[in-house]
Amino acid sequence: MKYIEANFDGLVGPTHNYSGLSFGNVASQSSAKQVSNPKSAALQGLKKAKALADMGLTQGILAPQMRPDVYSLRQLGFLGSDSQVLEKAFKQAPTVFNACCSASSMWAANAATVSPSPDTADEKVHFTAANLTDKLHRSIEHPTTSKILKAIFPDERYFSHHSALPSHLVFGDEGAANHTRLCNSYGDKGLELFTYGEHVSSSTSERPKNYPARQKLAASQAVARLHQLNPDFTAFIQQNPKVIDQGVFHNDVIAVGNLNTLFYHQDAFINQSTVFESINTRLNENLELIEVPSSKVSVKDAVSSYLFNTQLIELSNGKMALIAPLECQENNRVYAYLSELTTLDTSIRDVNYFDVKQSMQNGGGPACLRLRVVLSESELVAVNPSTLLNNHLYIELESWINQHYRDQLEIKDMTDVAFLNEIRTALDELTQILALGSIYSFQ
Repeated sequence: MKYIEANFDGLVGPTHNYSGLSFGNVASQSSAKQVSNPKSAALQGLKKAKALADMGLTQGILAPQMRPDVYSLRQLGFLGSDSQVLEKAFKQAPTVFNACCSASSMWAANAATVSPSPDTADEKVHFTAANLTDKLHRSIEHPTTSKILKAIFPDERYFSHHSALPSHLVFGDEGAANHTRLCNSYGDKGLELFTYGEHVSSSTSERPKNYPARQKLAASQAVARLHQLNPDFTAFIQQNPKVIDQGVFHNDVIAVGNLNTLFYHQDAFINQSTVFESINTRLNENLELIEVPSSKVSVKDAVSSYLFNTQLIELSNGKMALIAPLECQENNRVYAYLSELTTLDTSIRDVNYFDVKQSMQNGGGPACLRLRVVLSESELVAVNPSTLLNNHLYIELESWINQHYRDQLEIKDMTDVAFLNEIRTALDELTQILALGSIYSFQ
């Protein structure tokens, strides 16, 4: 049976803004309080998704969260009408208000961890929504994320959905941004590589000094158990705390893998040679490691350009290409490296550059915008077809964005209850376009 890798991109929400909420994410913090362009951001992301669909990849769409989240604000004691709730929160607790207005669900790589059916004991595709406990603005996402995933992958014969892990420091889970599946072909049993930043229960575990290690080992281990993974085909590797302190807040900022290829910076991991040797053995000595040396690309350049927050995709000829942000082309050292890379004898033969600047300024590149799901032919048929991108859906979503999104947005604009009602109208229409049913609290 044929298996493919589908990419489900997070549609940028109408409240896309720059609040600088993500401590440890250099781009997010440096862009704080700038005026954003939600319409441009959504169209940029949609255009990137359509380009991949035109390249022959299976491409889906994940709906955004409802923001501003007045329901969470009410839970925190801001009472009254919607207008009063927004005004009170904005004046009395601006950081909390900003968190409840964030459009961060656009970065779908943090939505969940996904294990395909060849890897799981019950031969189902498993989804665990990420609890994202490290950041307030993201920790409120997972209930709606679970509803969205269930609406896209509804058939219980093929799909198994798990609730987010307990919202506790020990189980901090950031989803697929710290998870890589390595395999010889998508239908083979794969080796699932979980990268963690910290082992909370260990007194000897190395830790970053300046920024938080968001992914915890206990969380990765729990997800592996929930997904019924074979321990012999599961590996855990620690992210280098020194690169976390340089702005590598997730593993997908310093490494990306696909099929049997792992593309990574030489400073990405701790004890990497031992882990890689074990993985190579389990992949029948077919693991291809492409290590980027510090002498050619520094960690600073990798973070500023998001060299590794690129999508590594398989082309129709069996070779691979990187889907990279324009920032990789604009950084002379990174561009020189990528130009050289495509001439070498590796599986990566091409680089395609895309403008996703609105997302990049807030700390997310092409890889952040998508959740990868490996599916068999039967499983693909069971996916909600209204969420799979084609020419008709692209035109419909483009029109929807142009109708409902604002060209410019500042934080204070989100205190306007008229804007809140605009967004509710827009998202209600979107659920009909994508045939998602009632996934939002206001419906």
